[in-house]
Order: sequence, then structure tokens, then C-alpha cells
Amino acid sequence: MAAEVAIDITKTYPGRPPIHAAIRYALDQATSLVLFGPSGSGKTTVLRSIAGLEWPERGTIRFISRTWLDTSARVRVSPQQRRIGYMPQDYALFPNYTVAGNIGYGLAELSPVERTKRVAEMLTLFQLEGLESAKPRELSGGQQQRVALARAVAPRPQLLLLDEPLSALDAPTRAQVRGDLRHVLTQLALPSIIVTHDWTEALTFGDVIAVMGTGNVLHVGSPQDVFSRPKNAEVAQIVGVETVVEGSVSEQRNGLATVRVNGTTLRGLGTDPVGAPVLVCIRAEDVVLEQAGSGMTSARNHLVGTVTAVTPQGVMVQVTIDCGFPLAALVTRGALEELALRVGSPVTAAMKAGAVHLISR
Repeated sequence: MAAEVAIDITKTYPGRPPIHAAIRYALDQATSLVLFGPSGSGKTTVLRSIAGLEWPERGTIRFISRTWLDTSARVRVSPQQRRIGYMPQDYALFPNYTVAGNIGYGLAELSPVERTKRVAEMLTLFQLEGLESAKPRELSGGQQQRVALARAVAPRPQLLLLDEPLSALDAPTRAQVRGDLRHVLTQLALPSIIVTHDWTEALTFGDVIAVMGTGNVLHVGSPQDVFSRPKNAEVAQIVGVETVVEGSVSEQRNGLATVRVNGTTLRGLGTDPVGAPVLVCIRAEDVVLEQAGSGMTSARNHLVGTVTAVTPQGVMVQVTIDCGFPLAALVTRGALEELALRVGSPVTAAMKAGAVHLISR
């Protein structure tokens, strides 16, 4: 049986809607689950319950083969026994401790020699060499964040919990540290659960995303699934889909649905039967504009090439194009037929600049 995390809890507060969280997902060595949603949706409560810092009135929390909480069986494993690393939103560094003192705070079980060695490892991993004797007030925001993360990781926990890890940073620092943090999480190969309300951070950190709203988990899935194919209108609103309109299916063929919206016809992927009411969700960055009758479009990239491969992928088809480099495109089977795309066919690929994601090397 694959390792997994299973959470099913209820927590109530006076004057607030109850928080019901049910999440189950497969876990590998470096899986990052992001709890994503607006402020007040219950994300931090779920995180603190996993850490053992909050006690739900009902439910269970299981991590791999261990049960950390089972209210019906009166099982309550303490935070210390859960072997988690926890970084709160404000970092909570000890102001009178040095950087080395903060990192070594949770290493009391190690011998002095082992503790010194472990602190040195963390200083190197988090690029804090030379700051061993500095106090938190002498550090930049990004440095404080790295010290707090090093302190959480130093005891070698089996699960890392991060509550809004970048929210205390200014915007320029946040942009820089975001990539650094993802790199460190990959290096650590440590399962983590991260709370954020920022969609850029959710996409950067998340292997699995759980969208929360009004105290409930609304959708759990991959980033692509959650942000491109939200389960309902509330999820679409939370993840920032700009166009959400009501329509009805007028035709269904091989997984490609024709939908009528206020007299306009469009096609999308879906298996709903003819007559079914649907919500049509369209992200603004996926819309390419053209001047009526001119053939000019808002796409900044027009790449001329030749089809080198046509590979079926379910209801879609992947077309590989040689345009000076191999470029993959996903099209529907209908588009494949209408454009007469086959190996050797000349073709132009259009894409907006926002669809080209650049990663610094």
C-alpha cells in the first residue's frame, strides 16, 4: 500500500463557521501539499491541527503508518512525538539567541559535538555562513526566513509544516526567496505542507493543492487540475479564473463538448451529456485576440515549423513541431482533422508572451 497522508477533522470556534477538512493524498519522499485559499478559510487551523498545536473536536489525522489523532479512540499524539518541523508565519525567532543558537535550539538530544556539526550543516545548506553570531535584529527578512527554516529542519523531522512562509517579506525579497525555498525543499527531499493565499507560491511549491473556502476543502488535485479545471464556481473564484459563465451542452463527441452560452457556441473538453447545465471557465491568459478580419492576433509569438510527430493522448492529441527546436502542442482530435495536421505538414504555432515561462539558469 502506498504511503499517504489522511486528514478528516472538524474544528469549531465561537462566532465562526466550523472548519471541516477532509484530505487524502499519496505521499512520496518530496511531496509538497499546499493549503490554498483566502484569509479565514481555515488553512492555518488545519496546519496547526496536523502539528498537534490545535485539538479538533472530531476526526482523525494519519501520517503514513502512524495515527496522530483519532478522537473516537482517544488517541492524541503530542507535537514532540509527531517529529514535525514547524515554521510559523512570523518565524518566532528567539531575539536574544544568535543564528547558531536559534538553529540549535531543538537539538538538545544530540551531544555537543553532534549539535555543532548539525548546526554547521544547516548554516551551509541555507547559505548562512558568517552569520553564526548575529542576532535576528541584525538580519534581513530573507535571512531571518532562512534561519527559521533551518531551525525547523535541523532536528531532521519526518514532515515539514510552513505557515505563509513568505508573507513577512517585502515583494522584491519574496520573489527572490520563492525560488530559493523551492530549491531547498527539493534538496531536502522532505515531505511538506505549506499554507499560502498567494497563487504564485501555490504553483511554485505545490505538487498537490488543496483549495479551502469557508472552512471546507473544496478541491484537491495537481496544480494543473486545480487552476485549469476547477471543480465548481467557488473554486474557480478562489483560484482566480476571470471568466465563469453558465452554459448548456448542445453536442457531445469523443470527449469534446459543444456548449451554448447566451447564443454563442464554443467547444471545450468535457463528458457532460447533451442538455446538461455547465459552468464555462476561461483563464484570461489563454485568450488570444485578433483584429476582426485582419488575421492579426495578440499573440506575440508566431513560430513557423513542420509537424514531426502526432501522438494521441486520450481525447487530445500531442503534435510535435520542429520550429528550430521541438515544440509540443495539445489539440483536439477535431482540430487535428480540420487543420489536416500530419507528419510533414507546415504549421504556425501562436502563443502569448505570458504563456512562455522563463527560469533563470
